[in-house]
Amino acid sequence: MKYTVLLTAPYMIPFMDRFKPVFDSYNIELIIPEVEERMEEEDILKYAGQFDGTVCGDDRYTARVIEACLPRLKVISKWGTGVDSIDAEACFRFGVKLGRTPNAFTTPVADTVLGYMLAFARRGPWMDAAMKRGEWKKIPGRTLSECTLGIIGVGNIGKAVTRRAKAFGMKVLGTDIIDVDHVFVGESGIEMTSLETLLSNSDFVSVNCDLNSTSHHLINASTLSKMKPTAVLINTARGPIVDEKALVAALSSGQIGGAALDVFEFEPLPLESPLLKMDNVMLAPHNSNSSPTAWERIHWSTIKNLVEGLGMQERK
Repeated sequence: MKYTVLLTAPYMIPFMDRFKPVFDSYNIELIIPEVEERMEEEDILKYAGQFDGTVCGDDRYTARVIEACLPRLKVISKWGTGVDSIDAEACFRFGVKLGRTPNAFTTPVADTVLGYMLAFARRGPWMDAAMKRGEWKKIPGRTLSECTLGIIGVGNIGKAVTRRAKAFGMKVLGTDIIDVDHVFVGESGIEMTSLETLLSNSDFVSVNCDLNSTSHHLINASTLSKMKPTAVLINTARGPIVDEKALVAALSSGQIGGAALDVFEFEPLPLESPLLKMDNVMLAPHNSNSSPTAWERIHWSTIKNLVEGLGMQERK
């Protein structure tokens, strides 16, 4: 039987010369549109009814889109871990299988969080910029062992960040809406506490939770007001967890000391965003998952989820 698959995962498209023979071996015909970061609702709707499965990135598979793609659509195979852009309830209701790759980017994202903390603590980027302006200026720094890290969301990534931070001698506070494994708590020394206590006592606050109805704008004007004026917010999770307007106001007024952001409410980050002109902010283009080893594993896991979702036997 022949199937048609809409492939819109940006990390796979440049390497289709490697993957095309695999899809051919399963008698899968591909539709590969041009993709700028992600497909929005209207972009996907142009292909409604034309495909049996999809390999997607952060595309907006809303209930409206999923219903419009019936009855052909059988499986959505997400390249990566987060499925906040996909209406999972609609998938269940309409009998569409939803695949993803849990724990996909734990190592690179955890490394990114540590990199941001080291940059802010040791002031490397700021001394580099001053030197290149011709200034011989010693900018005071701190060691990480003098700092407390607060982790919002102690899942796979939160645990990996905890282990790294502990290796640097940091005190680590954690908060989560679900119980965290008591063995990990005992072995790592993380102190589980409330969000308010974490925010008011942390020098760095790392957002590592999923985006869902309980976490949307979890970091807002009220929660930002509880942070230390020297504290740095790090977000490598999902942009809408942070109310960006409130964050800009907090950074502008000195309510908090800085921010390191890999994700944003609207991506790509609009060129008129005030964040682009702030000296106390480090920015990256949703790139904390960068790791050739991790990408390779996710490529093949995503294809496996697709063919299984189409009811095919995986080939060895």
